[in-house]
Amino acid sequence: MADMRLVILGAGGRMGRTLVKTIADTPGAAVVGAVEQAGSPLIGQDAGVLAGLPANGVKVAPDLKPLLTQADGILDFTVPAATIAASVLAAEAGKVHVIGTTGLSGDDMGKLRAAAARATILQSGNMSLGVNVLAAAVRRVARALDEDYDIEIVEMHHNKKIDAPSGTALLLGQAAAQGRQIDLEKRSERGRDGITGARKRGDIGFASLRGGTVVGDHSVIFAGAAERLELTHKAEDRMLFARGAIKAALWAHGKPPGLYSMADVLGLTDF
Repeated sequence: MADMRLVILGAGGRMGRTLVKTIADTPGAAVVGAVEQAGSPLIGQDAGVLAGLPANGVKVAPDLKPLLTQADGILDFTVPAATIAASVLAAEAGKVHVIGTTGLSGDDMGKLRAAAARATILQSGNMSLGVNVLAAAVRRVARALDEDYDIEIVEMHHNKKIDAPSGTALLLGQAAAQGRQIDLEKRSERGRDGITGARKRGDIGFASLRGGTVVGDHSVIFAGAAERLELTHKAEDRMLFARGAIKAALWAHGKPPGLYSMADVLGLTDF
């Protein structure tokens, strides 16, 4: 079978370079395009060299659309506005669009669902295989333990991260909410300061820490009377997100249009 031909959005960023490097070591996948925003000093540079590899002949370009004629899919860890624009092009061309972008709003997700009528879109707040297994476990535990157990989600990331709570924290919060059969938007607490009053029974709390070079630490705490259950994942290298995204792309190749998640890739939708 021919390699899946992939275009990397944000190819000059940390995740973009990691994706290029990881694809070079992944059978069945190949980089055929690399994109950076117009005006970037990286335009015209070789994507392989940027990733610390020998030149691969793929020059960084400012425009995604012409690259899609020779591609099967897009790998996208950028920002919401760029992701939504790319989803429109993926829909027009009928391509796979794997999205690891965080900070997507409810309105953004609505636009992705619309694009998924014609594109195969796979979106996740975290592409790590371990995190998505953790999310499935959180959903089951939340279902088993009632509101006598308070749920708190604590996350820490590097000091350059621009959104909070992290996409992964929200992924885990949504899993807990599904287990409890509640609406996360109406039952979450995302900031405490000053005299807040007692904790509201049944709400899901979030705490965001930022500092240093932390790739990503997440803990989901179920705190009951006289006991705590803590489920934790620690990311040590961005390579794990790249491996998950590429696995997702290969899984999605040939799938019908629709909006999928890593739970679909891992067979966890009924867990």
